[in-house]
Amino acid sequence: MIVTDAEVTLADVLAVRMAVEEPLSGETRLILRHRGTGAERQITLDAVDAPEGDVEEATLAVPLAPLSLTPGRWDAYLQQDGPRVRMRSSDPGFSLDRLDAYALGRRTLAYRAYRTRNGFLAVKIDEAAPVADVRAVWFREGRFEVTGLLAYTGLDDDDRHRGATLTLRCGDPDATVTVAATVQGVRFHAALSLCDVLAAAPDQEGVWQPALEVDGIDGWLPLGARIDDVEGKRRRVHYPRVLVDGVPVTPTFTSDDELRLEVGA
Repeated sequence: MIVTDAEVTLADVLAVRMAVEEPLSGETRLILRHRGTGAERQITLDAVDAPEGDVEEATLAVPLAPLSLTPGRWDAYLQQDGPRVRMRSSDPGFSLDRLDAYALGRRTLAYRAYRTRNGFLAVKIDEAAPVADVRAVWFREGRFEVTGLLAYTGLDDDDRHRGATLTLRCGDPDATVTVAATVQGVRFHAALSLCDVLAAAPDQEGVWQPALEVDGIDGWLPLGARIDDVEGKRRRVHYPRVLVDGVPVTPTFTSDDELRLEVGA
């Protein structure tokens, strides 16, 4: 048995297609085991669907929300008339288009099916709150520019324009830089002058935190980058620095994948 396709649908249902050597029969159970705590959820699959006349394929559909799964990574096992077997997978378990579509809904938990490094099926669960998910960052003509997607807000992906501002804050509460941002549907773009950033911090050194404020959304949206397949961006994603009046400025990520602007040495 090997998983050939796995995804979490927009309705938070784990949908799995498997290649099997013989039909699954009897009482089959899907077991999800939390990698950190060892907690388990066992789901009895009374009937396993298979295309008519096809004994080489089976499909599962398991709603995840009723299982009260906690954030973390849950490994998947299948048990039928014997010991449990960890579910091998040939499917990477994600599509960037699917992830974008999934992130359009308003959610408190985000579920994702994926293949582990050793080739097994697992489900990753993260807490979810409205966020400005960064897709591109660059320097151009003395400006810092950023584009991305408004995630987990429940807004429609349409052509509607919404008022928005991008604000950078440093440790000094009086050191802030604010600029108008463009939001169309769930896509955003903002650009600000790096000279304005240096002017707002007399000592010309510090770490600046960007956040987006959008009409119709309560609170500030931090800028981060989590809706993709790259984890640990602080180690893996490195932007070139730029010198502004001799002062180095570098975009970087925190350990939890939030964007920052480092100014100075």
